[in-house]
Parts: sequence; structure tokens; C-alpha cells
Amino acid sequence: NNVTFCFPASASSLELIRGLGRKSHCSLIISQLDGFSMSRSLLLEVGLCLGPKLESLALPGSSVTEASLLALLPRLTSLRRLDLRALDSLFMSGAFLSREEHRQQVRSALSGLEELDLSDLRYLSDLTFNRLTGCTPRLRRLSLAGCHIAFEFDPYRGCPVGDVKDSSALLSLRNLRKLLTEQKSTLVALDLSRTSITPESLRTIAQVQDLVLEELCLHGCKELTDYSMEVLVKHQPSIQRLDVSACTELTSRSVEAVARGLKSMTHLSLSRNWRITEKGLADLLSLSSLRRLDLSECLHVSGTEMVKGLTGSCAARAQLEALSLKGCPYIRDLAVFSLTQLLGETLRELDLTSCVNMTDLSVHAIATYLQKLVVLRLGWCKEVTDRGLLGIVESTKCEPDQETLLTQNDLQQFKQQAGASLLALSRLQELDLSACPKLTDSSITQVVHYSDLRRLSLSMLPGISDASLASVAWHCRSLTSLALSHCPGISDRGVAQAAPYLLRLQHLYLSCCNNITDRSLFLLLQHCKRLQTLDVSRCKNISVTTVELLQSQLPFLENVHYRFIGGADPTLTL
Repeated sequence: NNVTFCFPASASSLELIRGLGRKSHCSLIISQLDGFSMSRSLLLEVGLCLGPKLESLALPGSSVTEASLLALLPRLTSLRRLDLRALDSLFMSGAFLSREEHRQQVRSALSGLEELDLSDLRYLSDLTFNRLTGCTPRLRRLSLAGCHIAFEFDPYRGCPVGDVKDSSALLSLRNLRKLLTEQKSTLVALDLSRTSITPESLRTIAQVQDLVLEELCLHGCKELTDYSMEVLVKHQPSIQRLDVSACTELTSRSVEAVARGLKSMTHLSLSRNWRITEKGLADLLSLSSLRRLDLSECLHVSGTEMVKGLTGSCAARAQLEALSLKGCPYIRDLAVFSLTQLLGETLRELDLTSCVNMTDLSVHAIATYLQKLVVLRLGWCKEVTDRGLLGIVESTKCEPDQETLLTQNDLQQFKQQAGASLLALSRLQELDLSACPKLTDSSITQVVHYSDLRRLSLSMLPGISDASLASVAWHCRSLTSLALSHCPGISDRGVAQAAPYLLRLQHLYLSCCNNITDRSLFLLLQHCKRLQTLDVSRCKNISVTTVELLQSQLPFLENVHYRFIGGADPTLTL
């Protein structure tokens, strides 16, 4: 199996690495490496035990030295993916791979490398970029997201970037274009997110002769315009995955260009492009190849044109597997009802977070038509009630301010019906019901019964109690992530009932749960040995001493958030 092992640098990790030596191949994510002897020994052990078996290596949150990495890389002869994002310590001096003998050793090992991630490198320059990519001649995927790239003007020399060769201070468009030209036969994916790329610079990249991109990520490139998109789709019509989220100058003209020019599109993200309206969405949803669409925070989208695009024949409409309409305030029940009917056979992921005008009718439609869903997010849908989850939809609406309580007859009706409640979504692996304040134990204990559920968020539900926590733990024993922050009804009693069944739990969020005490932490220590993340911030009855004990006893616990515990006053911060 292609398994990735993720762990922080520590003395105990040495035994793990030696044990992995028995595997035929594996991938590693090692965090918190530094320049001290323990980290050097760890990297040396990786090279000795896993050298020709390692297929992927990532070093997030680390600060390794050039000597440590140069001792490791020549041993990684089967490496296909290398992630060096934010490793500024490696590039700060500008001397990385400056010696020819080192370059020859690394080139010999990394000649088959396919993916290189250089995101968020503050000190990447033409010289260091050329040395490293010269050792990786067959790249398929390259990420330079968040790097300081001079696309048109060199601020250090006060001249256009094309006038200076191989700068030691910055990475230039001229040099990037040179790499794309040299590796055009293999390179198919490029990530330039969060850079200052201009429309003219994008044209330069798109027009590299014989370059055929299949994936392009331009998230947060705020200078790009509709003209940029029209030029891009004209010169790179083979793009299948495109991310232009948070490119705030784009309008519906870009949507029309994409729908017209990228006939093989499978993944498209237009998130946070606030100028996009309904215009062009019907044509976009007529692309039969489209599988994933992200329209989150596109504030003017109501779903009307999407429905029109999906009403054609199956051969001439998108077969969406994932759809995000997060934060689209104009999405209402009618649109959800229509979309669920049209996408019932294909949709696996649906995000309706903060669709504040959605009601129980939408939940009923989801439960009825989308029974193959794997991911459902309904956080901050404040009009969703217990009745919606239970599938009890009233024929007449109450007065706006009138609250209706569930009766015993309602629960009996729920138990007798089939397919109308969220229980019908038996394949769910992720469910977000956070900040739906009208939900209570009445629905959570009856509906959240999913044997394959991995991630569940019930944060900010003032109406749930220990009964919900105990029920969830009993019925959802595959949980790896559970969020219960800001749930005042959760106490030690609930944790005591739940912990014995949460043996797979890795991430637990309990911030602002003031009925949680040190007793709960001892229960987690006893039962939840795989815990990696724990948030008990602002829990006034938890002590720092117990948190530190938990950190020392749980080997995988990396992230612990415990600000303002023990009744500390948050106003007394420095």
C-alpha cells in the first residue's frame, strides 16, 4: 500500500524509521526538524534505512541545514516527490548546491523526480532555482506558490527582469520561462498561487511553445483580469484542473471563457471571486467532463443558471462529484431541491456552509436524493432544526418567532419512515453541523449513526449535552476528528462515556467547554492513544500541569492549544 507516515522529529522516531525499513516502499512527512544532532541523526537514519525505498519526502515546519540535506538526497534514488516548502534555512545563504560535485550526486539520485514543491521560499533566487531544477530534469509538477517572483521589474537593480541574467537575489519570469521551455515535454502542472503574476506574464507562460499544461493553480493572484483568462484558455486548451479562486478582478466573462475554451475541464475553483454572477454558469454546467466545482463565497450566485445547465441530456451536462456553495447567501430551498434531484447519481461532496436562507426543506431534499454523499457540510445554516435532520417537514409554517418543540409523536413518526432523515446518508465520512443553534439531543442522538464517519463537527450547539456525545461515540467508532467547542452542555460525564469508544480519535476540539475538567484529560490519556491535536483553550477548569502531563505521555500529540485555561483572564495578555 502507498502509505504516508507523518511524525515530528524526536528520539522515538528513530525506531519507527528502522521499522519502516521492512517495507518495500513508503512516503514520509517529518516535521520540526532543526540543525541539532538529533535531527541530523534522524535524516541519516532515513537515508540508511529507507534510501532506495522512499517515494515521497516532505519536511514541513523545519529548519534543516544544507549539510544534512546533502547527506540525505543522494541516497533517495526512488524519490518521486520532494516538498521543501518554507525551508528558508536551506536557501538563505544562496550557497545550496553551489559545488559541482554535490550537484552531480543529487542529479544522479533525483533524475526521476516528478513533483517539486518550493512554495513560500522567501530566499529562492535564479541561481539556487537553476541549481536545484538542473538536478530534476523530468518534472511533471512544480509549485512556486507564495514565492517572491519578479515578473516584470527587478526592484533590486531597478531594471526589467529580462536585462539581468541569473539573479542571486530573486527568481525572475525569464528564468521560470527558461525552465518551462526546457521541461515542456514532461511538465503538466504548475502552481503560481499568491504571486504577483500580471496578465502579460501569464500570457508569456501560456505561450511557451509546445508546453501543454493540464493543471494550473493561480489562487490569490489579484492582478489577473478577464483578458488573462481569455488568453490562457486560447493557448492552453488542455487544462483539466484550474484554480483561480480569490482572483478578485475576475467576472462572469472569465466563466464564459472557461466554458467556451476548456472542454476537458474536470476541476474548477472560482471561490471568493465576488464579481461573478449567474451569467455563464449554465454553459459551465453543460461541460460533461466537469467533476468538481467550487463557487464558495461567490456572493451573487443563486443556483438558477446552474439548474438550467444541468437540465440537458446526461451526455451534455456536468457529472458533478463535488460542489461547494459555501457562503452564497442567495442559495435557497428551491435551488437546493432542484440541484439535489439533478445530481443525485453522481454527487459525493456537498458544502452548503453559511447558506443562511436554507431551511429544513433543503435537508429533506439532501436526505432523499443524495444518498451517496460522503461529505456534507451544513455549518452556520441557522434555520436548520431537529425536524430537518429527522425528516419531519411540516406542511404549514409557524409564525416567524414561534419555536415548535418535538413531541413524542414526532419521534415515533421519524422511526416509522424510511429515507427522509439524514440516517439515509449511510456512506457519510464527514459531517459538519456546527453553529446550527436549533439542533438538540433530539436529532443528534437519533440521526448521527454512521459507522464510516471520520470527521464530525458539532461545535457551537448550545442545545446538545452529554447524551449526544455518548451516542455519537457509540455509533461512530471510526471517528478521527471531533469538534465540540463552545458546547456548554458537554461535561466530564460525557467524555467518560465516550472515550472508551473513540480509540481512533486523532483530533479533538473542546475549547470553551467550561464543564470539562482535568478528569477528561486523564480519560483521554487512558483511551485515546492516537491523539495528535487537542484544543482546550478557555476551559477554566483545566490546569496547565495536567495538559503538560498529557503532552509527555501521548507520543503522537503534536498540537495542543490551551490558552487562557484555569480561569486565566484573556484581557490580561501582553
